[in-house]
Amino acid sequence: MDIIFLRGLQLETVIGIYDWERKIRQTVIIDLEMATDIRSAAATDDISHTLDYKAVSKRIIAFVEESEFFLVETLAEKITGILLDEFSVPWVRLTLNKKGAISGASDVGIQIERGAKYHHA
Repeated sequence: MDIIFLRGLQLETVIGIYDWERKIRQTVIIDLEMATDIRSAAATDDISHTLDYKAVSKRIIAFVEESEFFLVETLAEKITGILLDEFSVPWVRLTLNKKGAISGASDVGIQIERGAKYHHA
């Protein structure tokens, strides 16, 4: 299985449990790793045979910027669900960084993996 990745996607969204957080937009940074098989695309040099990372990024950007979740856990789960369901990605690892959420920490967030990376024939 091959991996297509997207790193450092910075988006503004309403996220958090505190009253002040519900009134502002905060930056979240998303890193994605998505399993796929690029052999057909490489052989044909045709984007229709691979995971279109521009289409993925546009969908994730639109979703995150419109969302207003309380928990980063919920946002992470919803994003991975979109990738698994809408883009037929068999496995995804997502890191969601809510930079600056903890004073003194440069990074804080969550990393989740969903799906199966390898299919057994």
